[in-house]
Amino acid sequence: MAGPVLARLWNAPVLLLALASLFWAGNLVIGRAMHASASPFFLSFWRWSLALALLLPFAWPHLRRDWPVLRRSLPVLMLLALLGIMSFSTLVYLGLRSTPAVNGLLLQSVIPLAILTCSFLLFGERARPRQWLGVLVSIGGVIAIASHGALDDLLHLRLHPGDLWVLAAVLSYALYSACLRLRPRLHPLSFLAASIALSLAALGPAYAIERASLAPSAAFDAALLPVILYLAVFPSLLSYLFFNRGVELIGANRAGLFIHLIPAFGTVMAVALLGERLHGFHLAGLALIGLGLSLALRR
Repeated sequence: MAGPVLARLWNAPVLLLALASLFWAGNLVIGRAMHASASPFFLSFWRWSLALALLLPFAWPHLRRDWPVLRRSLPVLMLLALLGIMSFSTLVYLGLRSTPAVNGLLLQSVIPLAILTCSFLLFGERARPRQWLGVLVSIGGVIAIASHGALDDLLHLRLHPGDLWVLAAVLSYALYSACLRLRPRLHPLSFLAASIALSLAALGPAYAIERASLAPSAAFDAALLPVILYLAVFPSLLSYLFFNRGVELIGANRAGLFIHLIPAFGTVMAVALLGERLHGFHLAGLALIGLGLSLALRR
């Protein structure tokens, strides 16, 4: 029974991409909540280390089979690992140390537009007019949520130093998404495991330097284990598997539009988990995001 269900899920790009955005929204909320108790390099290193430990038992047979291709494709794999895993996650956490979660959620909505631009500049892929229209309508929905439906609130939305880090993360992930077309023919688990291992090889020295600069008493806090477990399973393993598969099924330009669901899901989480009220501008923003996605996905 589980086999056919998983097979249908693996071939349902809309559901896969929506779930990836849901888990990434949780990552941003947690990243902001933990900014005072865990450093960006700490969160990135342990998030991906645990993710790799959980993934390896399932990925090992595929890694052994795909080893010749992995070895030949090392430069491309390293590029994708640095852009999509190490740089993106660390830069987001750096930004969330000095900018509110709402700013981080709003800035993530730039990713679909950045993907369209990178795909055109790097590979000459032109987006259809309907895709551009879908991007603009979805951005309108994000702005409606961020501005609380009032132009004055939007004009007084403050930018913070951390916003520059988040924008750098946005560019990094847009480049990653556009360059996924360069990915060698590998099993999805082989590709993800190799990407995580290569990113940890680059992230490890930075984390070691950070640890060396801390007091010896600053040990690993066991209370952070549930947080690290969530980050490892959902926004790391599942989101990356789902997003990569979505790009494979419908292309980077159309898959990137689902990033607009991140601020939408973030709003729902705030209402459900933090007791915040649901307003009309929330519903209007969610409706515009849904309309934009439907426009862009229609053939």
